[in-house]
Amino acid sequence: MNISTPRRAYRQSARALAAEETGERILDAFAAELRQNWFDEIKLEDVARDAGVTVQTVIRRFGGKEQLLAAVHDRMGAQILQRREVRPGDAAGVISALVKDYEEIGELVLRSLAQEDRYPAMRAMTDIGRAMHRQWMAAAFEPWLGPMSEEDRRRALDGLVVAGDIYVWKLIRTDLGRPLSEYRDLVEKLCSAAVGIDRAALFKHPETGTLK
Repeated sequence: MNISTPRRAYRQSARALAAEETGERILDAFAAELRQNWFDEIKLEDVARDAGVTVQTVIRRFGGKEQLLAAVHDRMGAQILQRREVRPGDAAGVISALVKDYEEIGELVLRSLAQEDRYPAMRAMTDIGRAMHRQWMAAAFEPWLGPMSEEDRRRALDGLVVAGDIYVWKLIRTDLGRPLSEYRDLVEKLCSAAVGIDRAALFKHPETGTLK
């Protein structure tokens, strides 16, 4: 009986898993640095130390800081899409997704926006984020945006994008220190005004017909 092939496959699988776990630790360490420091202050030595690897491992796995930034952005984008998984017409779900998203990574996104004019790699990341946000709002509110004229749709979508913008969250939650209930209340009012739909009707659950 030849058992060398299964053993070799097992070793290869174990190495691949270990490499993936190492990559995740490096990304976690870099993301933690982004939360605490400006981009130009981050050192690969600190990232490697916190990830429990050598600088050579970081460079071999990802390259320099800009490549690490791109990798963190890709992972963060996938996580954002997962948190923002909302069916078209579920307006209440949109608000819940925004709350979950901004409470989770709001400060990191704000730090990225504060640096976008200094680093092209950061600007590329934030530009993608803006586009994703607009597309997401358009898809979520399509049942109300769809029947509108092109100009009315553009204006309504602009209003929705502003309503769900992270700076609204920052103003209410960070600058003014208001509770989540007041943030939700304000965003619902802004969304309702943007699409011209009664708030009580707009924020009903699409299946039960009751307010979330």
